[in-house]
Amino acid sequence: MASIQLNNVVKKYGKGKQELQVIHGVSADIADREFVVIVGPSGCGKSTLLRMVAGLEEISGGEISIGGRVVNELEPAERDIAMVFQNYALYPHMSVFDNMAYGLKIRKMPIAEIKQRVDKAAGILELGHLLDRKPRQLSGGQRQRVAMGRAIVRQPQVFLFDEPLSNLDAKLRVQTRLEIQKLHRELGITSLFVTHDQVEAMTLAQRMIVMNAGRMEQFGTPEEVYNRPATTFVASFMGSPPMNLLNHAPNADFGGKPGTILGIRPEHLQIGASGWAVQVETLEMLGAERLVYCRFGDEFLIVRTDESQATPGIGATIHVAPRADRLHWFDAESGRRC
Repeated sequence: MASIQLNNVVKKYGKGKQELQVIHGVSADIADREFVVIVGPSGCGKSTLLRMVAGLEEISGGEISIGGRVVNELEPAERDIAMVFQNYALYPHMSVFDNMAYGLKIRKMPIAEIKQRVDKAAGILELGHLLDRKPRQLSGGQRQRVAMGRAIVRQPQVFLFDEPLSNLDAKLRVQTRLEIQKLHRELGITSLFVTHDQVEAMTLAQRMIVMNAGRMEQFGTPEEVYNRPATTFVASFMGSPPMNLLNHAPNADFGGKPGTILGIRPEHLQIGASGWAVQVETLEMLGAERLVYCRFGDEFLIVRTDESQATPGIGATIHVAPRADRLHWFDAESGRRC
């Protein structure tokens, strides 16, 4: 097992006037056996950062260490990592057993040890009854488990996951998330997991790196990121629905200062007889929960309610009040938490 250190990691493409910097000085210490998720929107640099850890992309500046060893100049095969990609990259003409065993065979590992490793991984992933099948005979979820099994048998220091659930349907995504959590508990291998899905990030991560435009906006536990977002970007990206960010709310009523933005999560707004007067524009029914989308002057508010509360009609004027103990303040110019 191994820790990972990112020290002011930079990535640039091109030279001179054509130079484009896509990763801007990311630093993070990832502990041995920790499961860290890198999350952010498309194009934020999260996969590029992961590929630099893997050695598939050269770094332009800074330092990457795995297990206390600087790996900047090492080839991927020398870094003792295993990677699981979005596309399963299985050999279609090989059985499940041979796909999982292939990396060990080319290392000329003894057949008995190969079989022992594959059988153990197949047991963990419930693939034992599928070892003789070809990939075309498997479901998408089963193929992804084979790809994970191929990584497990290598017994690496670090697992790297690059959006491995993106090709699965919603039900399989939930099921495979649970399998990955179970896998980490059993193996305890240091893991970096890239996703654009903030629900995946919140449910899988012990800590998460939130990326935006090549920069690390925040590094913390899911609870820290959700309850104390470091920036307006984190506040609006993490959470479904996102945090309400109000530029023109009567901030002084709640201790706000000029030049601040008030943030309030939809579940921390209460419908009542007093508070801000807002107009209901649309409703979203989510089973036991309802999302009420409202106009508040020239801004919008989302209010989360449950079935215990009466559902307001579209076009109705209602009053909502934020919980005073769940307010967030951000600097309007920098977007940083006050």
